[in-house]
Amino acid sequence: MIKISKEEYAARLALYERLMKAFPKIPRKGATMPYTSLNGHMFSFLAKDGRLSLRLPESERVAFLQQYDTELSKQYGSVMKEYVIVPDDMLHDLTALKAYFQCSIEYTASLKPKPSKKKKR
Repeated sequence: MIKISKEEYAARLALYERLMKAFPKIPRKGATMPYTSLNGHMFSFLAKDGRLSLRLPESERVAFLQQYDTELSKQYGSVMKEYVIVPDDMLHDLTALKAYFQCSIEYTASLKPKPSKKKKR
């Protein structure tokens, strides 16, 4: 895992939160690892190393990996097959990032909802 300074992480978190402001109906979750989810499916997250990952459908994912010369996200030694790592320079390009984030939302909305794991009182 790549290590970054607290200041660099805070700067990347601020860029992620700027993206979130463009999608006010999507709440940001997670205290230690910020993420977004829809219908029980996570679709974006900012890892501890400051790298943003997005969940994309296969056609978009393949094109994204080729166009931006990036890779699939890896967390705790496992490849996350549907998640691409957003290149650092794209974090500053809100227009391009919003388009892929919207694609991620639409893809995740098409997935079968997961039942809640919260226990009813």
